Amino acid sequence: MDWLKMDIEVICMGVVTVDFDGTLYQGNSFKVMFQTANQSFGLKQWTVVASGVVKAAAAGVVKGKNAFRLAFFSAFARSFKGMAEAELDTFFHRLVDIGKQDAHHDLIHKIRDHERQGDHIIVLSGALQPFLKAFTQELALDVHIISTELAFDENGVCTGNIGSIINGDEKVNHVQAWINQQMRLGNLTEEEAGETWAYADSESDVPLFQFVKHPIVVNPDDGMKKIAVQQGWPVFG
Repeated sequence: MDWLKMDIEVICMGVVTVDFDGTLYQGNSFKVMFQTANQSFGLKQWTVVASGVVKAAAAGVVKGKNAFRLAFFSAFARSFKGMAEAELDTFFHRLVDIGKQDAHHDLIHKIRDHERQGDHIIVLSGALQPFLKAFTQELALDVHIISTELAFDENGVCTGNIGSIINGDEKVNHVQAWINQQMRLGNLTEEEAGETWAYADSESDVPLFQFVKHPIVVNPDDGMKKIAVQQGWPVFG
């Protein structure tokens, strides 16, 4: 199926989720965060990040990818401790300046199609929320963001902590909670809530693909491509 040549067939407005790493963003977010830290951080912050990355690599070997993500993002969060949101905005906009060339532009065109049709679009990812906020602002995308959050105190200063990593089943839980909330607020009809889409790339997204009505697999590796063929899920890119 040549998805790039297909028009989006929408029965009614719906809810569209878009993964970030490997999907909307084709680069390596871990690499560009490391590069930006190298350019921006002083010795104290750099020491926190470097030691955290070593621990993250060890955790990844023993416990897998999710453990690596948690340790990696936790290290960066600790390096952000004491920084105000404005300072963090500067860091993450530098991150976007490095990484924006790796945006998936064909997918962005599809997202804009969904925007024009009035769909509710969610960028759904385990990446840190300020990065996604800066990235989607740079692309002028009108989206809601559900992702791993940095914690701030009542004065808007980063505490050095993060929330839960939004991955696997957590993506489904958060999307369902968002849909329920929007329906209670009257912002989403029952019909719209049933017209759900997911653009994502990896095996960790299988629970999300199974949850939505329209699963679209983006740039899969060989293992995910095999699953897509078995399930009859269209592949984009």
